[in-house]
Amino acid sequence: MEIVEYRDIHQTRLIELWRACDLTRPWNPPEADIERAIANPSSTILLAVEDEQVTGSVVCGYDGHRGWVYYLATDPARRGSGTGRRLMREAENWLRDKGCPKIELMVRDTNEAALGFYDSLGYEHQPVVVRAKWLIEPEGGSPTATVPRRRNPPT
Repeated sequence: MEIVEYRDIHQTRLIELWRACDLTRPWNPPEADIERAIANPSSTILLAVEDEQVTGSVVCGYDGHRGWVYYLATDPARRGSGTGRRLMREAENWLRDKGCPKIELMVRDTNEAALGFYDSLGYEHQPVVVRAKWLIEPEGGSPTATVPRRRNPPT
């Protein structure tokens, strides 16, 4: 397995991978996320490639305060092979080389497998709540507009 930076020739297979891993959402077109990541000099997309096939990905970026990781994906047929661990190590190295002191990431609270994976890598739960606001409204409106607000999330 080789870790490489994203190139346009990878786009179709990368989007297929993200869909196979259930990482895409209708309000978040993957093409736009890819374009924004590669257009920004403070972010990158790292890919695991085997036999010229994209078998894993991670998007990472550094905002000057924290590093962020998104779209960690491993081909479902290759889960447990170490691809995810290798990609996270490479993302950590990329961010460390930029002077980044800490990595943050978001995991859907229903994704127990991902939470366990990040626990095994030493990532700790943080006592924070994520808030979001659309600056460019997605087609069809905000997908979270009907999600009830909670002032005091459970601990």
